[in-house]
Amino acid sequence: MPKMVFIERNGTAHEVDAPLGLSVLEIAHRNDIDIEGACEGSLACSTCHVIVDPEWYELLKEASEDEEDMLDLAFGLTNTSRLGCQIIMTEELDGLTVRLPAATRNLLNG
Repeated sequence: MPKMVFIERNGTAHEVDAPLGLSVLEIAHRNDIDIEGACEGSLACSTCHVIVDPEWYELLKEASEDEEDMLDLAFGLTNTSRLGCQIIMTEELDGLTVRLPAATRNLLNG
């Protein structure tokens, strides 16, 4: 089974099973990782914002225009920021490492 690593806000790393075909958001929720995902993956918020380790970023499919629009609303945006709901696990991503941002901005609960 592929694995991935979540680095929490405090720097603690958690390696978890990452079933193929699931999104980073779904994997986080299955493993009690603190990613909100307020819109449940419908590309209507940025609360599943993750910072992808630079060595993995180039392996990801390019972000859609909708994802880019939502990322513009994310707190602490970086050059390797993505939405966890849009990263789908593949064999190629076995070992993917993502960091949780310092905070999130939930506009749904405005």
